[in-house]
Amino acid sequence: MKLKLDKALSLVAAGVLASLSSAHAAPVYEIQNITEVLNDETGLVEVDLNGTLENTRNGYGMGLNADNELIGISKGKKLLTDDDINSGIINPEDGLQPEETLTYSVLSPIQANNFTFTAQENDPVDAWTPTFFSIAGTTPPSERDDEGELVVNSIDTYLYGLNNNDTKVGSRSGVEKTLPYEGTDEEQEFWYYRDFEQRGVAVVTGTEYDLIPPYTTYTFEATDELPEQDVELGGYSLLAAVSNNNLAAGYVSTDIAETSKSTINNCVTQAASSAETDSPVPVEACIQNNQYPNSNSIIYIQYQIRAGVWDLATLDANGSPTFTELPLGLEPEENSTATYVAQGLGVNNNGVVVGRSHTYRTGSDTLYQDPAYWVKNDEGVYEHHRAPLNNDQYFGLAYDINDDGLMVGYYQRYIQGYQRNKFFIYDINSGDTEVTTPNDFANGLSELSSYPKDINNAGMVVGNIEVTYEKDKPRAKAAFLYNHNDGDFVNLNNQLTCESKGYKRNDDNNWERHKVTITDGDGKQLTYESSFYLVEANSVAEDGTIVGTAFVRKPEYQYDDEGNLIIGENNRPYFALDGNGNPLTTNIPRMVVLKPASGAEACTVVDDNEDKPYERKGAASLVWLLALPLVLLRRRFFK
Repeated sequence: MKLKLDKALSLVAAGVLASLSSAHAAPVYEIQNITEVLNDETGLVEVDLNGTLENTRNGYGMGLNADNELIGISKGKKLLTDDDINSGIINPEDGLQPEETLTYSVLSPIQANNFTFTAQENDPVDAWTPTFFSIAGTTPPSERDDEGELVVNSIDTYLYGLNNNDTKVGSRSGVEKTLPYEGTDEEQEFWYYRDFEQRGVAVVTGTEYDLIPPYTTYTFEATDELPEQDVELGGYSLLAAVSNNNLAAGYVSTDIAETSKSTINNCVTQAASSAETDSPVPVEACIQNNQYPNSNSIIYIQYQIRAGVWDLATLDANGSPTFTELPLGLEPEENSTATYVAQGLGVNNNGVVVGRSHTYRTGSDTLYQDPAYWVKNDEGVYEHHRAPLNNDQYFGLAYDINDDGLMVGYYQRYIQGYQRNKFFIYDINSGDTEVTTPNDFANGLSELSSYPKDINNAGMVVGNIEVTYEKDKPRAKAAFLYNHNDGDFVNLNNQLTCESKGYKRNDDNNWERHKVTITDGDGKQLTYESSFYLVEANSVAEDGTIVGTAFVRKPEYQYDDEGNLIIGENNRPYFALDGNGNPLTTNIPRMVVLKPASGAEACTVVDDNEDKPYERKGAASLVWLLALPLVLLRRRFFK
């Protein structure tokens, strides 16, 4: 079983939903990680999803293995704003990273916002409880020091894939470093920076490996005023997936982008010229500032990126897993200054790697970025192949491939005048000249964008799909399940039992939603209804178990102008209310585990909230991050 990234990465958001078709042939599913808590004030049993780490707000399910162990990402984001809603919540094509909400500054301490966890069905305390997974010595987001203050990590960590042999892969940032500040601001003590922003990580039966990319250092050429010198950039690497024979796929920096050289040169010359001033700026601080994303998610230092594979079972002379760079889908012209990108995102147990690469299509001199796969030839050397997109399919990527050679991904094309991304499936052994686009909720090609994330060896595909049809607005998304063997394509929310949607039986044996009663800052009791909604499916095991992300309905708090909670005299927060005095609700992403429920029936109950489950009464409604992941993840793909 292969597990994907962006899955980081994606973590999708949903807003106002439309109840779509349900195929009765598809399995009925139960959510496994629902937790019940007795409210001592009201005597009501409240339901929630046990789907993130303590002291973090958001949780995303990223992958699952045959031993029913999963990996996930928790984020410390405190509040989803209207801007977040309108811009979306995660997208793998943007580099398989969870979105960042922290303000980046070389004048402020670096605080981690992303934490990794595992969960197991056979957890000795409670099944599927998220358990913090330490990478590079990080501590849990709930850990406190001897004075009771929360311990602050500076290392962001991500897990994107795992296998059946106790191997997990992902990435991390460097640890915070400081340099003395010598400027005019008397209150400023340090400059803050890291040696690298993204470094691939593999944890093999407890042994952790940092995967250093081929390119990490820029050489500044001598000028009349300055000598030649090396500038440490850190480079870039990431592991996205791992097979059961410990072959990991990902991508690395192999050179600096030509357009970024002037940025680095300016850092060196400005540091030299400011050395004698009242506010010298070190090279390290300047480099860090240009490797942080700005307000428009632009990163000014960019790299040439190439796909790669690591044999985690074989170490090189330096004690690191053996690395093989995979060929780009074209041969760059001599002295080319263009930036080319190739990424490995999935790998099967036969060693076939899938992802995307810049390439030229047959008979064309137009540059495309197409879904790609790499297969070893008779000499054991990897060769690049592209999925056969046609001229009205502009670009795409492949997320995963099963052991039979069925590859899944998406391409972009215009449908009814709008750019849409469509799920495709392609058999690399067939020799077919076109990819296949499965029908989703229509008898032909719909205009709903869809993203497959994983395929198992039984031909079951999971991912997310749009479920509303507004042309110029963010569209709500839902988790889907597609069966390649019979063509069934279903919205997984229509396959849940009633209990898994937040319902319970009342005294009249009718279904009603669980009520949650909360006490406001002025002592009033307010009530809202529980609800769970599946927004993304990221991994499917051979037995049909699915891991992904669901939205949980929660009340909204009132904040002051500085972003602090407004607390009443009873030490409780004030809740945001609509014009009728009812609490406004928002939707928080949480890791979710689904298992087929033998003999159960899918819930057919519809109530007022079911029609628009994530519409905030009196306010805007939510929608999401498809980078992800889940993921789960900040913009990292260089275009």
